[in-house]
Order: sequence, then C-alpha cells, then structure tokens
Amino acid sequence: MDTVGLSTCNGTSTGLPPAGSERTPTQGIAARPRSIAETGLTERFLADLVCKHLFEGGVLDLHELTRRLALSGSVLEEVFGFLRADALAEVRGSNPGNTVLRYGLTERGRTAALEAFGRDGYVGPAPVPLEQYRRTVEAQSLSTHVVSRQAIHAAFADTVIRPELLDQLGPALHSGRAMFIYGPAGTGKSFIARRLARLLPDAVLIPHAVLVADKAMQCFDPGVHTPLKRGNTPDEALQLDRGHDPRYAPCERPVIVTGGELTLDMLEVQYDPATRTHRAPLQLRANNGMLVIDDLGRQRMEPLQLFNRWIVPLEERHDFLTLSNGQHFQVPFDVALVFSTNRNPLQLADEAFLRRIGYKIRFHHLREADYLTIWQQECRRRGIEHNPELARFVVHELHAHHGVPLLPCHPRDLLDLAWDYTRYMDQPNLSADALCWAWDSYFVQLDEPDEVAP
Repeated sequence: MDTVGLSTCNGTSTGLPPAGSERTPTQGIAARPRSIAETGLTERFLADLVCKHLFEGGVLDLHELTRRLALSGSVLEEVFGFLRADALAEVRGSNPGNTVLRYGLTERGRTAALEAFGRDGYVGPAPVPLEQYRRTVEAQSLSTHVVSRQAIHAAFADTVIRPELLDQLGPALHSGRAMFIYGPAGTGKSFIARRLARLLPDAVLIPHAVLVADKAMQCFDPGVHTPLKRGNTPDEALQLDRGHDPRYAPCERPVIVTGGELTLDMLEVQYDPATRTHRAPLQLRANNGMLVIDDLGRQRMEPLQLFNRWIVPLEERHDFLTLSNGQHFQVPFDVALVFSTNRNPLQLADEAFLRRIGYKIRFHHLREADYLTIWQQECRRRGIEHNPELARFVVHELHAHHGVPLLPCHPRDLLDLAWDYTRYMDQPNLSADALCWAWDSYFVQLDEPDEVAP
C-alpha cells in the first residue's frame, strides 16, 4: 500500500471524522411511515416478517418488536390485527408492572413462519421498497455537492502533496465521474484516494435492506458503514413525528476500498443458500459514497472483464443486478469510482473504456524538498530527534548512490527500521550507521554475478 507523510495523521488513517461524530443526514427524504400503506410494503410481507421474528425471539413485547423491525407501534398494531384475524399470533398479556402487551405465535403461526423462512430467510429491520431506495439515493447524490479548490486544499493541508496534483483531484471528485490514478508504487496513490473521503459531504441514510420482488436484500454492512450517534430511543420509536424512517441507518458516507481480493462475483448480489438470504454487492453498498479499486491489474480476473462490468454503470449511472431466482432489476449507481494502479493504463484498458473515465491522474516521484519535509514529520511523529544532516545523508548518499527514486513511503519505513536497530543496540540517537543498516534490510540486495554466497 502507498502512503504519504503527514503532520497529524498516521499512514493508516482514512481521513474520516471519528465514529459517532455529530453530523446530520439529509433532512426530509425519509419520513417515518405512519401506516402499512406508507411503508410501501404489503400486509402479507410484514405479517411474514413479524412471524419470523416471533419464531426466533419467542414471546416479544411491542417495544422489542419495534426495535427489531424498525417500525412504529401504530404500524405493528395494524400488522397484528391481520395476524390475529388469521389466528397466526395471539396476545400473551404483559409482564408484572409493565402495561406493554406481549405477543406470541399460535401453532398455525409457527407453521406460517417456517413457510416464510422457506421463501426468504431474511430476519431483521423491515426493508424499504426498491423505488423508495432509488429516490433516497437520488436525494443524497454526490452530484449535488460542490467541491471547491479551497475545500480540497484545506482537507489536505496536513499532507505533503503537490498543489497541482490537488487541482487535478478536486475537479475529478467534484464531477462525480470515475477517475484513474496511476504511477509508480509507493507514490501515495492508495493513501490519497482514501483521504479524498474527507471531501465527501454530510451524512447519508443507508437502508438496512431493500425489498426486490418480495426478497429482502441486505444493504447495511457494519464492516463498511459507520453509523452516527442514534437519536432515536425505544420510546421515540413510537412517536411518529420525530426523526427519520428507522428502516434507514444514518451513517457517514461509505468509503469502500478493495484490492487484489476483488472478484466479479463481489459485484453481483450475494446469495447464501443455507440461510436463503441476499446481500447487496460491493458497489451498491458504496452508493452515495466512494469505491476505490486498488492495485488494479492484480485481481483474479483480467482487467478487461472488470472494465466491461463497469461500462453501463459509468455511462448510464445505473446498474443491473439479478436475484437468485433470476429476477432482474435496476439500481442507481451513485458512486465516486476510483481506479488505482502501478501499471500503465494503456496496458490495462483500451481507449474506448478510458474515454468513459473522465480523469486520468498521474502520481510522480517526490522532489527532494518534499521528501525532507516528510522525513521531518515522521521523526516528529515517532519522537525521534530530527537531524537535517542525517536526512540529507539518506537523500544524497543512499538514494543517489543506489539510484533509488524518492518515494513518500521511504521516510516512514526507513525510520521504523533504523529506530528498531538503534534501540536494539542500546544507542541514544539515530545514526548514519543505523540508517545504512535499515537501507540494507529494506531493499533487496542482489549478489554480483561472480560473488559466491558464504
């Protein structure tokens, strides 16, 4: 992975605000449903979902069911009216000192729950209909946000990066079009791509699941989506005029980074036959955010296969997916797509595809002044006394003598190794000998043709 030097952030930072920070999602795009009709779901589907929750949870009260299904009490009361009329559920009374009613399944209800599991194994918050999801993504689109030159330079104020490079990245992110960043390994491509997330505005609402042809496709992924502090308490969940539709989770805009592990299957709906559940593909989970395809050319597929998969989404701003039963459907594609590679773009894609990627941005080796600045920052970050003479020794003697170009990752890596050696040797300060040792340990040393290994 590439990195660049920072004054306040380490090489693993994503540039995102701390989890749980106070950020307000777009207002007015997902009001709380007051009735079954306003959920956009059918009475039958909700009845099946409630039966599955009661089958797994046993006897549950209204508060617990509200939390599990992310639906208001009034909506659930409608559903239970239907369940009781069909003799699928019954009131089990309330706990001592608690007036909230509890519900359980009848024998007929347990049979209905098993049949519902056979059709779709999803058990979780009520999904949102596909059409409602489309409207939500459109309302939260990145294209409505302006990325100014002042904003991008402020976001990278603690990063050693050429201003002219920022002035290429800024318009690319502002456009919402895909960008292709390339250059030698170690020039900071991956790190900068991640830190572009600093420019992603506001927060977004991510649905727990989306309903497609009566199948719930899970969208919210705790490994990808970072929830904000929740303002909805269990009591507030019963109040119809407060907050957003709880079937959505308010989150920071998603930033997904995938590298050599990416396969074409990850870009399609994932189906688990054991649990009969569907899971949204990578790009759908990244909607209203950023998807970084890192180390392009190292995937277990030909780059052309990957590019062909992206042609329609890049051109039309929507994608086509398929459920396990063969049902095809269309979803929005509102993703800031970033390709990052060490290889020549012309060796990976033809001109027809490259035309569809609006921005091709090249990363270069460092200038000496930038390298020395990063060296000083890395010394400060480790609490190592900064000696300008040692830094110039590394540049003028080691790099120049061995013909190794200056890369942003070198100060961090060389200082780590040299400091390990210094402490091992019980020496008080960094020395040129320690840096030479670090250099020999860091770079592959090839024997001369006539040299015999001992």
